[in-house]
Amino acid sequence: MSGWWDNAVIYEVYPRSFADADADGIGDLRGIIDRMPYLASLGVDGLWLTPFQRSPQVDQGYDISDYCDVDPLFGTLADFDELLAAAHGVGLRVLVDIVPNHTSVDNELFQAALAAGPGSVEREMFLFRKGRSAEEPPNNWISVFGGPAWHRAAPTSSVDTDWYLHLFSPAQPDWNWENPAVGAYFERVIRFWLDRSVDGIRVDVAHGLFKAEGLPDSPTVPTVIDGLRSNPLAMDQEPVHDVYRHWRRIADEYSPGRLLVGEVNLEPERSSRYTRPDELHQTFAFAFAKLGWDAAGWLAVGTQLDEVRRELGTAPSWALENHDIVRTVTRFGGGDRGRRRARAAMLALLGLPGAVYVYQGQELGLPEVDVPVGERVDPMWFHGGVSRDGARIPMPWTAATGGTHGFSVAAGAKPWLPAPEYWGQFSVDSQEQDAASALSLFREAAALRGRLLGTTAGGDAEGIAWSLEADGRLVAERSGGLRVVLAMGDTAVRLPEGTVLLASEPVVDGMLPPDAAAWIAA
Repeated sequence: MSGWWDNAVIYEVYPRSFADADADGIGDLRGIIDRMPYLASLGVDGLWLTPFQRSPQVDQGYDISDYCDVDPLFGTLADFDELLAAAHGVGLRVLVDIVPNHTSVDNELFQAALAAGPGSVEREMFLFRKGRSAEEPPNNWISVFGGPAWHRAAPTSSVDTDWYLHLFSPAQPDWNWENPAVGAYFERVIRFWLDRSVDGIRVDVAHGLFKAEGLPDSPTVPTVIDGLRSNPLAMDQEPVHDVYRHWRRIADEYSPGRLLVGEVNLEPERSSRYTRPDELHQTFAFAFAKLGWDAAGWLAVGTQLDEVRRELGTAPSWALENHDIVRTVTRFGGGDRGRRRARAAMLALLGLPGAVYVYQGQELGLPEVDVPVGERVDPMWFHGGVSRDGARIPMPWTAATGGTHGFSVAAGAKPWLPAPEYWGQFSVDSQEQDAASALSLFREAAALRGRLLGTTAGGDAEGIAWSLEADGRLVAERSGGLRVVLAMGDTAVRLPEGTVLLASEPVVDGMLPPDAAAWIAA
């Protein structure tokens, strides 16, 4: 089913770091409501809110303890309803994040399972197993965050020797999707949010629900961060597709239909299977999201994604940043050159067919921040030595030095992650005064995309022919005629014949400077 999402631009809001309306140093739903005019001014079509449900916040909200309530840290259900109405009032759709692979140890069902003991019906909701011994877990799987993927249910007990599986932190036990009661539980969850008129659901770790039968040892040695991808037994099991077929039927019951987008961190030929006509509408193109400033890499992945599109008729859902990925300014080299490349990449992305997901602050060209070790809070840092905190620094709204750069209503509030003094130079108010800023470019590109490319369904997914010249000129030519050109080498490149609609850097005598992008109409 085609829908508004086919060519939409969706803006990821990380509520903790967007805007703090109650002066506690942590962003909240009221802060998002207060900044709704800004969100509307960007020209995007929808918002994806990362988890704001009840949680002990061990993994900054991805350890949900109550899927059908708002954590008091962020507000109330009434605040959410007001946020949804405000977004709809300015023409923005809203997606909520659901985490079906794992929950929190604080979830009342997991607490009941711990209390009920080995062999109980309550423990069948999760993956409790006997270990090889009291000290040795059931298999060799490791957590994505580092360390064993198993934890003793009662470490000091000689009677309860069960272990439970947690593919992420020990505070995030995995659900047992072999138990139909788990599927029934999540049907109630997704209907709860769809009945509140949310426009779609983003499914966290969508490929991870089912595990290989018998939970055998992994044939490979998994690695931290890439644990799910490097352990084929912990993810991408065939029964998961039946879950999304069922969820798709539910989403299609609503009028208008609701969007299902999955975080499926697999190679394109595998992730594409999740967007067959009766499953999820979209999955993020992770192979693209992980790219550096590398023309050959862009060519290879872009061509691969178009082959998948031709096979299934589904366009990629483009992204280069999110709350788990090093920001493009830094990933593309840092400094002034990294900023130029990030501007070019952002413009290029907005010129491609299919949905585009952008992460808050990407429109400002924010770099990654090297958070002082003592200030880091990411559980991945403590378990695996890798921190994602640098991509989660609170948004800079004002240029004023010191304080919170407008993130909090109280300048003296201490943000949950520290913003560096130089953060103000990237602020919204500074960039709104500069016609050549990253923010101005983003708004201009989003507006032009809306006029030229449309944000409504248009039949079969539009294709792209990718080509690369020896001088580093990469061209993505849409079947509708628009060409996106990037100068990814060290020298300026000549633009193809046609009208320059927009460029990330000035074009002189038909030459696009290095580290720049342009849209060309034939």
